[in-house]
Amino acid sequence: MNIVKVKDYQEMSAWASKQVIDKIKSSDQPVLGLATGSTPEGLYQDLIEAYKNHQVSFKNVTTFNLDEYVGLAADDPNSYNYFMNDKLFNHVDIDPSHTHLPNGVATDLEQECKDYEALIKNTGQIDLQILGIGINGHIGFNEPGSSFSDRTQIVKLVDSTIEANSRFFAHKEDVPTHAVTMGIKTIMESKEIILLASGESKAKAIKQLIEGEVTEDFPASILQQHPNATIVIDNAAASLLNA
Repeated sequence: MNIVKVKDYQEMSAWASKQVIDKIKSSDQPVLGLATGSTPEGLYQDLIEAYKNHQVSFKNVTTFNLDEYVGLAADDPNSYNYFMNDKLFNHVDIDPSHTHLPNGVATDLEQECKDYEALIKNTGQIDLQILGIGINGHIGFNEPGSSFSDRTQIVKLVDSTIEANSRFFAHKEDVPTHAVTMGIKTIMESKEIILLASGESKAKAIKQLIEGEVTEDFPASILQQHPNATIVIDNAAASLLNA
């Protein structure tokens, strides 16, 4: 597990953007795993700017997002589908048919999980997976106690995750209680993983990720065992580390 320390959020986003652009340019049919939330917004803005400046094209890129809320349609402003269109896809030359997110309003959610897993497998390995980290160590929506052998599944969100995500909703009670998420085993099969963390609120989680034991009680800890995982942290997120 590689550790990259940067000054601040802007430097973190710029560093990650360069890695994504290099990955796109080094492959004929690059497959990216993408995340949502506030952490990758700077990365996506940098990628849009790079596209506008003719530094990168997304024409041959395929994407798979980590997760989607159960019960929110793709056009719901709080859905992750809407988020990705608003923050990235609508502003670059990516083929919409090559962008994939779980369907949170599928009639048969269990089948949706199987179909999403099959789609990833049939497309080929994810070349580069972008991750954030929850304050409780979740990656995707794989909450503490999730099995390291899990595939794409329906999960119940814990109170701390609902609380953390409530800032995006008008009321806390509007936050969905369940989500479809790519499983930890699926995430770990990515050829390369970059986890981004910024701010003091993530410092405790980063300390446990880097210096703690590998345990299903802290899902992100499994990244210690990935052959090509990089943790990118700003000074605030790194503030509790011993070194």
